[in-house]
Amino acid sequence: MKTPTLGPVQEYWLDAWQRSVLLLDTLRQRGNTYLEQSRKAAPHVLEFEFELIRDGRTMPRPTNYQLVRIIPSRGTVIDPSEPPFVIVDPRAGHGPGIGGMKHDSEIGAALAAGHACYFIGFLPEPVPGQTVEDVWQTEAAFLEEVIARHPEAEGKPVVIANCQAGWQIMIMASLRPELAGPILLAGSPLSYWAGVRGKNPLRYLGGLLGGTWLTALAGDVGAGIFDGAHLIANFESLNPSNTYWKKLYNLYSKIDTEAPRYLDFETWWGSPVLLGAEEMQWIADNLFVGNKLSTGELRASDGTRIDLRNVTSPIIVFCSWGDDITPPQQALGWITDLYDDEKEIAAAGQTIVYTMHDSVGHLGIFVSGKVATREHSEFASCMEMINLLPPGLYEAVITEVDENTKNPELVHGKYLFRLEPRTLESIRELGENPPEDERRFATVARFSEANKSLYRTFAAPILRMVFQEPVARALRQLHPHRLRFSMLSDRNPFLWPVKALAPAVRSARRPVAPDNPLLTLEKAVSSWIVSSLDAWGALRDRASEATFLGVYGLPFVQAVAGLGPGTTLHRHIERDLSRELAEQRSRSELETRYSSGGPFEAVIRGLAYVAIGEGSVDERGFSMLMAIRDECPAEERRSLTELKELLKDQYFLVRQDEERALKTLPALLPRSVEKRRAALDVLRRMVAARGTLSDRGSRRLHEVEALFDTRSDRPAPEQTAHA
Repeated sequence: MKTPTLGPVQEYWLDAWQRSVLLLDTLRQRGNTYLEQSRKAAPHVLEFEFELIRDGRTMPRPTNYQLVRIIPSRGTVIDPSEPPFVIVDPRAGHGPGIGGMKHDSEIGAALAAGHACYFIGFLPEPVPGQTVEDVWQTEAAFLEEVIARHPEAEGKPVVIANCQAGWQIMIMASLRPELAGPILLAGSPLSYWAGVRGKNPLRYLGGLLGGTWLTALAGDVGAGIFDGAHLIANFESLNPSNTYWKKLYNLYSKIDTEAPRYLDFETWWGSPVLLGAEEMQWIADNLFVGNKLSTGELRASDGTRIDLRNVTSPIIVFCSWGDDITPPQQALGWITDLYDDEKEIAAAGQTIVYTMHDSVGHLGIFVSGKVATREHSEFASCMEMINLLPPGLYEAVITEVDENTKNPELVHGKYLFRLEPRTLESIRELGENPPEDERRFATVARFSEANKSLYRTFAAPILRMVFQEPVARALRQLHPHRLRFSMLSDRNPFLWPVKALAPAVRSARRPVAPDNPLLTLEKAVSSWIVSSLDAWGALRDRASEATFLGVYGLPFVQAVAGLGPGTTLHRHIERDLSRELAEQRSRSELETRYSSGGPFEAVIRGLAYVAIGEGSVDERGFSMLMAIRDECPAEERRSLTELKELLKDQYFLVRQDEERALKTLPALLPRSVEKRRAALDVLRRMVAARGTLSDRGSRRLHEVEALFDTRSDRPAPEQTAHA
């Protein structure tokens, strides 16, 4: 039977009706998935098979965290000598699994690079009484388990910590620095007051609400439980056009292709988890409002100060300009809280690498396939290179390999990973608070403590009697974030006709022509709605900022908070005399090593001298270093740990006194001209891996070449540790 021809109006309204039916059916499926997930003991969105390794509920200080091993798919080759990867999921209101909800993900990138992979997730309900400290101790125990399972690995586990998991892992690593290898912080806030005016409105929320007393209220109304749906609601409020229109219209306008992706994401987004009221209060008081992490104001229960300078692992920060939840200032501002100069970073033995995406949003850092196949894949393949870096501050630059790239065979994949030295001024240029804004945030922190004390003294006892567990459980089910899912499900009898009608609509689908004038009008109306909601959101944010700055900038308000004109704020971390003494001893010990070593130390010292002249390093040099290392006889081959110490020592020797480092270099070389030529050949191969040197680098290389003196055998130097 021939399909009747429809005019533009009939064609559009048929298509609109069909899209509406399919949209309702997709929302019905979403609601059913929510109900199914809520009935599971351990709901997650991991795409990969896994096995449970450790259950935090069985530990001396029990928590609801779990460690699982990701089972590689058939054909995936895991190298036992490579350090394992541990992906830590954020517990910020949503359920677990975001780091592995797609094949192209953090887990997928780690497996593709040949690393064994583990995942730290959590159950939807906390163990009664668990604290934030219990959680980071659980994570430390999990890392101990992973280390014990990989005795052949050259290096400690690489830890990828997403969002909220970032600060937990950093606290753990500052207290147990021996457990972690490189730490990748993906969209993780560590400096909570940081930002720039006109943007980042979420940082004002604590002040606008009068501090953290509402957090205490939410915990009491929840009978000792804080509902993660509140946090999701805060995230959604940041972008009203996306929350109230764009996301749903995108599904409606692309209903024939968009439904599977939408349902996959909503499975994670629509499954809020619970936190202990004590946990959430600690987070709100000490981090969101107090901003005490990067300034060394926090202590563990045994009195140990939490000092991020104690982290000895390389720290990689991945942030984005499109992230309105963790903007670059909050992801990187902790560095300037800890250090006054980039030389202090090197002196402390800390390696910090950062990279900033141009546009991806907060969730895209974890779930975007493009980000996974570019940034996360490059980090996974180049993590050993980062682990060998000399201490300092670097920016990772990822560029596509093209016909102008020298030695492309030394590049892993289609992107070149390069590291450029940076100064702290590079971090400050991203934007930082003026002193008057720091006083405003400090004022909020003091008012927050006062308001919370008033609430707990006069209101909390009454509310705790009223809101017992049955009442709290019923209120959680009535939360708008849950209600909108459960109402649009098979529980709603009004949607049963949609379920029956949807298959027939799909089989008789007649999409409207792209040039239909009514479709054009529809898109124009949609654009107007988006613009209106964006304008309203911008107006709201400007009003919020003006209110915050105006109220907490008043001298009277600051004085009431105890911040009078003569009060000085000390937001920088305090000096640590024991640390400074240890650094001084390290420098003194280093003084004795200028003439210690052999040909390989000479090669690395020469390489460090040339590299300092060049500035940047990239993965081609590392690939050549690994190739030369593999050429060495097994009994002479250096482990990655030994290489790291060697590179760090020679770099420090050159940095400390270039003239002395060069003058003593010949003392490390053998007498045999053949061996000196072989050592010089190794140096040249490593230098040539990245292509043509700059003029400064070439001059430095010629200086080093002259020191190798390959003309004839010579008598042994008076002071040499290796002949």
